[in-house]
Amino acid sequence: MAADSVLKVLFELEGVFIHPSSEEGGSEQDSLISGCLRIVDKDADVLVEYRPLEDSDPSNMLCAGKDSSSVMEWDQCSGEKLLETQQSYETEWDMINAVSFKRRSVTNGEGSLNPAPCLPGSLNPAPCLPGSLNHSSERSRWAFSFSLSDLRCIRVKEQGWSFLLLQLSESCRSPPALHFHQGGSRDFLDSLRRFAVISQAAGEEVCLMVSSPNRALSQSFENLLDENNFGLVNQKFRNDPYVTTLGGFSKVTNYIFDAFRGTEEQHQRPPEEVADLLGEVIPGLEINQQEEPGFEVITRMDLGVRPPVSRRDPVSSEEWSRHQDAEGRMINVPLLKQIIFKGGLCHAKRKEAWKFLLGFFPWESTVEERKVLHRDKTDEYFRMKLQWKSVSEQQERRNSKLRDCRSLIEKDVNRTDRTNRFYEGLDNPGLVLLHDILMTYCMYDFDLGYVQGMSDLLSPVLYVMESEVDAFWCFVSFMDQMHQNFEEQMQGMKTQLIQLSTLLRLLDLSFWNYLEAQDSGYLYFCFRWLLIRFKRELSFQDVLRLWEVMWTGLPCQNFHLLLCCAILDSEKQKIMEENYGFNEILKHINELSMKLEIEEILQKAEGIGLQIKSCKDLPASISSILGWDPPAPPPALRTPQRGAACSSPLSRDSSAQNGCSPAFIS
Repeated sequence: MAADSVLKVLFELEGVFIHPSSEEGGSEQDSLISGCLRIVDKDADVLVEYRPLEDSDPSNMLCAGKDSSSVMEWDQCSGEKLLETQQSYETEWDMINAVSFKRRSVTNGEGSLNPAPCLPGSLNPAPCLPGSLNHSSERSRWAFSFSLSDLRCIRVKEQGWSFLLLQLSESCRSPPALHFHQGGSRDFLDSLRRFAVISQAAGEEVCLMVSSPNRALSQSFENLLDENNFGLVNQKFRNDPYVTTLGGFSKVTNYIFDAFRGTEEQHQRPPEEVADLLGEVIPGLEINQQEEPGFEVITRMDLGVRPPVSRRDPVSSEEWSRHQDAEGRMINVPLLKQIIFKGGLCHAKRKEAWKFLLGFFPWESTVEERKVLHRDKTDEYFRMKLQWKSVSEQQERRNSKLRDCRSLIEKDVNRTDRTNRFYEGLDNPGLVLLHDILMTYCMYDFDLGYVQGMSDLLSPVLYVMESEVDAFWCFVSFMDQMHQNFEEQMQGMKTQLIQLSTLLRLLDLSFWNYLEAQDSGYLYFCFRWLLIRFKRELSFQDVLRLWEVMWTGLPCQNFHLLLCCAILDSEKQKIMEENYGFNEILKHINELSMKLEIEEILQKAEGIGLQIKSCKDLPASISSILGWDPPAPPPALRTPQRGAACSSPLSRDSSAQNGCSPAFIS
């Protein structure tokens, strides 16, 4: 090994046997060679290695009637046969191949115990290593090593125990069969699934096809989108009406797209036409504070100086570990959430931490409790998946809702994040998982089904989880927060736009008045921001940072509305100085996509929140939006004093007469 080579052991299993005589055509039990099977990461390439043990002695072999950890044991039916019918066989195999049921701790190159990184689909196809099948001596000639990218299929066979036949690409010699007399075949396959996609071959009962997606997935998020990719993304945003708008709300978004599609007069929609359309598609969207009961119209408010805010580095693996007790419970959760809010998470901990932030795992649960929960949720997921997988073509013809959902999902999946290396290319396995999770969600939530835009919310979650089951349940939790955005009446969107307008009037009444004068007071240019939480405004790695920060629930509820205010605060000067009208505002806001600095936005949004919170006489409507306690009543209301001018609740007029600045008008 070269001096600068980096070797990390990802999986290791001793007691794996080769039957040399059977390989050479003799009697199977004439001789046995015991060895160690490993999966290693060497210089950014994942290898499968087998090394015979010098003292392998067949007399020490423990034979089991059936390999208790082999994939053939994953039988939820009877113990006699794996499956009764071909249809149920495919379903069970689909259950096996779609998800890993165990996370193992393995030794790294230095010998310390570390969680094995989960990097399915992260391998660049590598050329065959010449001489990678090593045959040097009588015993060592059975040693072999090959790149996982060369593995094409695995045949699973049973003869009282499991043995695997690994078939490599045509340019490589395939290794001998591996016999798991002492178990462990399923653990080995589960480990392989972390680095490659394994699926059942059509028409083959025990043949698993292996594909290794691009290795670049395992690289840090800083390398995901370089400057050239940014350019491609920006061009896609300008040219693709689907990417620019949300097809699920085509009436609104097609008009919006027309506004910045070109300068030709026939492409320009009159502002009043779009306003009327918005009012038609989103009833009640129009905000008229003078007529709407319960609104407080801000006429003057001194917010004071915006306090400075600092951010910190992401939470490291070591820092995360310090917040776990011996049984795996998370401790000092408020502090942990605070530091996540302040800096986000290092990528290595996202897979674990997001499950807590999204509520899939309870913070107070132990490692063992989480294992039980995960197994139960795995079974529940595949029961729901089986519901749509088992629908025949004839049944689907008579189920218009399922048919429509499938059609929308297939169209959306083929358009979701295709510039991201996780989803790029033809026949990408990541797209298959994206499709299956969304179809299963239709079984989970029949009433909502699938609405365009939901694939945008799932895509980053699946990217981080790298597991079908984990991604599904985290997506379910995320959709619990976002559900109202996608409901037919769009009540969530109406509420958020009204709340955002209320906050903007508080922060900068002159800017809000300017927008109102340009027929932009509805703030419909923020529609996409709110609908899918800035998913199409930020680079992929910035979306991950933003979402994990928001999921902490700090520093207040509806923090995403303060993020909108922070962006508008940065752009208001240009909009007003350039005297932008309706179409120009819409075009300008849209072209901010992929140009926003996430840390700057988070810093400004937090500062705005602190500035608002420190304001005296904060209106109850603002406190309600941000989830703060309502302002305390005046002292005269709590303890009337003898001789007080008024013992009843103070009106704003009376407060003005007593020297208080009138800020609101009922």
